[in-house]
Amino acid sequence: MQHIVRPDGSPPVNGYSHAVTFTGTMVAVSGQVPLDEAGRLVGENDAEAQVRQVFANLTTALRAAGSGLEHVVKLTVYLTDLDDLPAFRRVRDEIQNPALPPASSLVQVAGLVSPDFRVEVDALAVVPG
Repeated sequence: MQHIVRPDGSPPVNGYSHAVTFTGTMVAVSGQVPLDEAGRLVGENDAEAQVRQVFANLTTALRAAGSGLEHVVKLTVYLTDLDDLPAFRRVRDEIQNPALPPASSLVQVAGLVSPDFRVEVDALAVVPG
């Protein structure tokens, strides 16, 4: 079970929560990158395609652990170019429940494990039940 915390005196948010409380078993998902199940890059030079693949991989990992995107309490997003932020937000906002946005951190990084990767996302989620 998770609950959004909306502290008085905090600045407005854009698709994330300042804090999330939760109870239950947790799953930590390693950083997901834009590779398909065969290990091929998805979306060369296409930030939106890469973000979609990253969230698909995140969904697959969460399901395997008995959870899902709706149970994510914390996302950490790594972008190599902040110009990709609008593409990230478009995809995130399509797949995330706006009533239960997770806590989130976004970091611009000089590079990821492959120079072709534009985005990586890791997550903490609750395993329901």
